[in-house]
Amino acid sequence: MLGPGDDAAVVGAPDGRVVVSTDLLIEGRHFRRDWSSGYDVGRKAAAQNLADVAAMGAVPTSLVVGLGVPADLPLEWLDGLTDGFRDECAVVGASVAGGDITRCDLVVIGVTALGDLGGRAPVTRSGARPGQVVAVAGRLGYAAAGWALLEAGVPENPVLEEVVVAHRRPGPPYAMGPGAAELGASAMLDVSDGLLQDLGHVAEASGVRIELDPRAFAVGEPVSVAAKELGVDPLEWVLTGGEDHALAAVFPSEVRLPPSWQVVGRVVEGEGVLVHGREIGRRGWDHFR
Repeated sequence: MLGPGDDAAVVGAPDGRVVVSTDLLIEGRHFRRDWSSGYDVGRKAAAQNLADVAAMGAVPTSLVVGLGVPADLPLEWLDGLTDGFRDECAVVGASVAGGDITRCDLVVIGVTALGDLGGRAPVTRSGARPGQVVAVAGRLGYAAAGWALLEAGVPENPVLEEVVVAHRRPGPPYAMGPGAAELGASAMLDVSDGLLQDLGHVAEASGVRIELDPRAFAVGEPVSVAAKELGVDPLEWVLTGGEDHALAAVFPSEVRLPPSWQVVGRVVEGEGVLVHGREIGRRGWDHFR
């Protein structure tokens, strides 16, 4: 309703409630300027916050951005960053409502995203119940494969470009979040730290066990090609790789899911996450492990 230019923005809340999420990105920890352009980082920073809002079943409406940058940061890089924010917000019809900037030794980006539930109940992590199914929408393993290729110094080529781009600019299935809420999803989150680890949060919050069938996962061809290039099991990236920001949700078994949702497991009594009957543990990204 009122954007940048004053001491604060004014954001409408038609539902009477506001969904809020925040994230922090630090150069060298979450991105590297020699790997990603300013535009890439802007798209990525916006995407991971907008995805959190969508994972609650809400429609993202706006972002506010806190930015710390070195004094010698090229203006072109900063212009690209703001363009990236603008273009990623445009995907969901959101906008950058304002923010703050300061001098810093590294590029540090703090993003807060706001969203509207449209009269729906928020879809939390604690709603999974035995007898339900677990489904995934969006890509898994792509961003992890791209990171691994960059880390290994594999020369970029058209065959591997898709996974490298996925690391630089994830493409969350934003519309699937509110859509899942409409379908009756009882629990949901975005896959930011790895499917096994993130579903572990659902299992713990809901007091249930989640059993995954590895045969149910469709491994994308670019992920398979990258895995062959590096001599690794692509399923490892699919199950433990983060930053694709796919959505994982739990639905009643009687719900007829559209093809955009892939059923990959079930909810039973117990605790933890099992793959093929074996408890794997929360393998994935943990900042303090």
